[in-house]
Amino acid sequence: MSTVAVRTSPRRKGAGLGLVAWLLGIVFFLPIAWMALTSFHSESDAATNPPSFGAALTLDGYREFFGTGGGASPWPALINSAVASIGSTILVLLLALPAAYALSIRPVKKWTDVLFFFLSTKMLPVVAGLLPIYLFAKNAGMLDNIWLLVILYTSMNLPIAVWMMQSFLAEVPVAVIEAAQIDGARLPTILARVVAPIALPGIAATALICFIFSWNELLFARVLTGVVAETAPVFLTGFITSQGLFLAKVCAASLVISLPVLAAGFAAQDKLVQGLSLGAVK
Repeated sequence: MSTVAVRTSPRRKGAGLGLVAWLLGIVFFLPIAWMALTSFHSESDAATNPPSFGAALTLDGYREFFGTGGGASPWPALINSAVASIGSTILVLLLALPAAYALSIRPVKKWTDVLFFFLSTKMLPVVAGLLPIYLFAKNAGMLDNIWLLVILYTSMNLPIAVWMMQSFLAEVPVAVIEAAQIDGARLPTILARVVAPIALPGIAATALICFIFSWNELLFARVLTGVVAETAPVFLTGFITSQGLFLAKVCAASLVISLPVLAAGFAAQDKLVQGLSLGAVK
């Protein structure tokens, strides 16, 4: 009795994987869609259980967030978040690029140990370093200072940026760099005009991840800032009170604060995919 082997066709397998990807995408998108819908409801409708899908839509949550009803304006907090996130990301890239160059194209001795040392700095719980940093900032007179957050975010994101960019720069052809050196190019010129354009997708992916980490950081911003350097996540927590209804207002604030990250991810999605896939196919 002969057995016939049944093989799944590549087209059917691809369709199955595509269906799974769509289902996962919908599952991850549903909380965002639910948050957006809730932000357009009144507080009473947003607090109903079970939720009211057909409730009237209103912009009251957004009006309260932007302070049109007499509340605090979110613009200073949003500007502080932009300064801290963009400033720290630029500093991270300026420091990580030559470090990654030294660890990939011109590797130092025991460069793998150096990489693991960088990564080990991320293993310390953030809360463990909170008190020493607070005391340092207090004695240095830097509490409620946005530049303190820029320095902190730079130091927090630098290890992961060096680790990522090392793998990206490892794909840069050494022959191109040697040709530039023969033409008399110095290291800054090589980094800016040879290495950076070739590794641009990886640099963009690193920059986007560092920007997201900085924009979403809450613990240090909550403890080390007050009124002057308050960031958007800290401003968001002010809407959560022990009395009254705040769900629609919090959803509106969360959606607005998430827009810069979503916009940056959408604008750089092609570079992000290229950067994260560098070295995946030889």
